[in-house]
Amino acid sequence: MGDYIAAGDARIWFEERGQGDPLVLMHGGFSDSRDFHGSLDRLSAHFRVYTPERRGHGHSPDVEGPFTGEIMAADMTAFLEKAVGGPAHLAGYSAGATVALHVARNRPDLVRSLVLISGAFHRDGWIIAPTEEGEMPQPVVDGYAEVSPDGRDHFPVIVSKIVAMAQGDPGLTEVDLAKVTARTLVMSGDDDIVHLEHSVALYRGLPAGELAIVPRTTHLLMFEKPELVTHLVTDFLTREPTPTFMPIRRAAQ
Repeated sequence: MGDYIAAGDARIWFEERGQGDPLVLMHGGFSDSRDFHGSLDRLSAHFRVYTPERRGHGHSPDVEGPFTGEIMAADMTAFLEKAVGGPAHLAGYSAGATVALHVARNRPDLVRSLVLISGAFHRDGWIIAPTEEGEMPQPVVDGYAEVSPDGRDHFPVIVSKIVAMAQGDPGLTEVDLAKVTARTLVMSGDDDIVHLEHSVALYRGLPAGELAIVPRTTHLLMFEKPELVTHLVTDFLTREPTPTFMPIRRAAQ
């Protein structure tokens, strides 16, 4: 059973399971916390796992006004302060990775470490960006309608807001990335809808970045290779960095 918490003008629905250090999972766009079913939700064996759903997504009702990266980050910052009660590990997928990056830049004191799966820090990173042209896949619409308190008929409003955010949000810069000091795992599929070069640029722009490209996977890598993705994330979050013998990028460290 989930619960709601007020975050500014939003009501954020979330679940929490497990014991240990807090880990907050941030879902993608056009979806909800079910993004992590069968994969990263297994981390409740090691952590106190929180799965908030952003405004207008999943069980969380929409709020008057646009979506922006900063608004979503402010919601998640309020969630960390009020529901978690302090710093946590953040793992974001797709649009959730972008939100996690915003939080880490703005409030590094609330971020223990970051996992960024198939995320982009700027709209130029997407090979395919959301548009209002054509029909949304029926499973996406049905998934929204199944849990949204706003009902199926509100979904086109959500689509418009996400498209406007994707097209108009300025994104982050290399200067912004340099402010994200938390140890960070950047992960993507080798056939992702995020340019591979963009994932590499994200990794290189982060002072404490680590990189994992999952072979023969797409943007849906958590569904295609859930065991491998979960293993990589678990290893990153539960082990100290492994010493290396021939560092190049990390030689100064």
